[in-house]
Amino acid sequence: MNFQGMPSRRGGFRFHCLCKDRKMPKMKTKASAKKRFRLTASGKVRHNVANKRHLLTAKSTKMKRQARGTEILCDADARIVKKFLPYG
Repeated sequence: MNFQGMPSRRGGFRFHCLCKDRKMPKMKTKASAKKRFRLTASGKVRHNVANKRHLLTAKSTKMKRQARGTEILCDADARIVKKFLPYG
């Protein structure tokens, strides 16, 4: 094993292993994206429909009915969201 000493701020040395079996660090998932989106089995991005949280008395019954459930995100937006979910 090759060790290379690097000075630390507290004095002394920290040793880092420079072996070939070192792996890249894991990528982080955006917390906001994992709360709002899910991936289907075919790889499409599913999301909840908007405008169903408050002020529902002012909205028509048709609008509230159509806002039930989930929808599939369009391809352009799905590409952006998939970058936020690297292990999806």
